[in-house]
Amino acid sequence: MNQLDLSIIIVNYNTKDLLEACLKSISQNTHNILYEIVVVDNHSKDSSVLMIEGKFSAVKLIKNKSNMGYSKANNQGINISQGRYILLLNSDTEVKNDALNKTIKFMEDNRDIGICGLKLLNADGSIQLSCRSFPTFSTAIFNRYSIITRLFPDNKFSKEYLLSDWDHKSIMDVGWVSGACMLIRREVIDKIGLLEEKFFMYSEDVDLCYRAKENGWRVVYYPLSEVIHYIGKSSERKPFLSIFERHKSMYLYYKKHYSREILFLDLITISAIIFRALFQSISYYLKKR
Repeated sequence: MNQLDLSIIIVNYNTKDLLEACLKSISQNTHNILYEIVVVDNHSKDSSVLMIEGKFSAVKLIKNKSNMGYSKANNQGINISQGRYILLLNSDTEVKNDALNKTIKFMEDNRDIGICGLKLLNADGSIQLSCRSFPTFSTAIFNRYSIITRLFPDNKFSKEYLLSDWDHKSIMDVGWVSGACMLIRREVIDKIGLLEEKFFMYSEDVDLCYRAKENGWRVVYYPLSEVIHYIGKSSERKPFLSIFERHKSMYLYYKKHYSREILFLDLITISAIIFRALFQSISYYLKKR
């Protein structure tokens, strides 16, 4: 039996219609490679499981009895997968024009690349910034949602972190790529381990890329393969929980990779993260009002 080229891992939580469109897009736009699809359902209430069982019988389905979170659910899928490459793919995406075939060919030709991020597009076809430099202390001030970035988007520090001074049309080595569509060489997982399960959701992609680069692998943005990403369709169902988990993961990432156990610096960092979370929550509330 030939070894599978690709294992596609999709974590689903109450996104039945988006998931169905995602699975159809894979079937319609993936040719000439052997692949499997593993869907890990985090106890959806919207009949996602019935849809998969009725329309996509070839899909390997893991039915969790509770919401296990993004990292743990992906690890469940990875643990039963068999492909030489692993694609972490959000349920709110649609694959275009043999994107997966082309990306695997690219990685086959560049054996030092451990993780590859495909170009993500918004629903209107515009580019979604899906790769970054690694966060630093200044990221608290110059991140995508900060007041400074919104008022002064062309400032040097925001552009350096967001990589927004580049047209995203050329192949480039980057710090990290979005876990919404991340192709991983299996040898990377074998060497550095699975996703960090301390991250319920968010920052697990940053952490994985950080560990890969520490172990000598390249992380590359590959814009010649395109995927539509209807960003935030799952998390927007519980926006305040999403904001909480995002900022909790930020602090866990900081503690894991940057903290020097200096109490004063840790207090400043967690204070900045709490302030950012409160600002985002208030902004969202006022926007909805």
